[in-house]
Amino acid sequence: MNHSKTHIFFVLPSLAAGGAERILSYVAQNLDSNQFSVTLLITGYEKDTVYHLENLHIVYLNKPRVLKAFRSLFLYFRKHKPDIVVSSIVHLNTMIAFMSPFFRKIKFVAREANVLTVLNKHNPYTNKAFPKAMIVLAYKLVDCIICQSKDMQKDMIANYNVPKSKTILINNPITKSFNIKTNGRDTSKPLQFITIGRLSKEKGHERIIEALSQLKYPFEYIIIGSGNEKEKIFELLDSKGLTKNIKYISYTNKVEVYLAAADLFLQGSYVEGFPNVLIESCVVGTPILAFNAPGGLDEIIEPGKNGYVADTIKDYVVYLNKMRVTFPFKPETVSEVVKSRFSSIKIINEYKNLFLKLSTKNLDV
Repeated sequence: MNHSKTHIFFVLPSLAAGGAERILSYVAQNLDSNQFSVTLLITGYEKDTVYHLENLHIVYLNKPRVLKAFRSLFLYFRKHKPDIVVSSIVHLNTMIAFMSPFFRKIKFVAREANVLTVLNKHNPYTNKAFPKAMIVLAYKLVDCIICQSKDMQKDMIANYNVPKSKTILINNPITKSFNIKTNGRDTSKPLQFITIGRLSKEKGHERIIEALSQLKYPFEYIIIGSGNEKEKIFELLDSKGLTKNIKYISYTNKVEVYLAAADLFLQGSYVEGFPNVLIESCVVGTPILAFNAPGGLDEIIEPGKNGYVADTIKDYVVYLNKMRVTFPFKPETVSEVVKSRFSSIKIINEYKNLFLKLSTKNLDV
């Protein structure tokens, strides 16, 4: 190990498709190699990987579940003695936090991926491994909690007894170079809608479907994603007579192509951590229509410039009808709103400064 550099372990359950997986692996790959020595530790299997990363040391522990990796992670930390361990997703954060008292010289950073209090109301099975009391205790043990949005930071402070001084707000970066689409809305074609995300309860597909069922004009709707609610979602689409309007894709590595082809991104979530796909949609010039929900929407959407936020299904339908008559969004404006806020250079620099600050503290231990 090069002791002149800060040695960081990024720990994830897998490199399967997911926001936490993509963002942390992106940060790991883009830290300055002159300052940081980085290892990406994956508790799961290489066969599940969809993010192919270059010039990055990746170790797979090949465990079927996060909890099964406890011993392997513990021994790996003890053998390789990193300066900083960064994990993401609440059950992994909690498990690693309980290791931290055995490694006093390591700084432990938990990156929270959701507004947990709201998430548990809409999908209580998301984290079955640990009760809230254990999560509260675990987050007392870590040195820092990265919050992706202001809503998440408020939730940690108000509902998980985390001191504000232990939290840091770092939004997610734009992780690819996207081209802005050259054309705006083509009025000769039906409106084309798109939703990308996990097919799960908290994503709120049913209220998008309810709104679409009330439209009196032709449209096309692309749904990209997979999850345990797929069957229920398609049963609902069928019952509303919308199957003919739907194109379904379980997974694609050409997200930007589909985003650019759409006129409007439809977001139904009851809660988000910080929705990366909304940023990507804006970058290519496709505006958003979202339901009001915690998780960073007010940090991403400027109403009238890159989208709208609706409070109710009725409001959602009003916006959908309005945009058929008058489509006020220009791709360049939609893109510019997010580019300045979430550029990869800006966000990676925030991560870098955090890690350098933590490693400086390490020298004083």
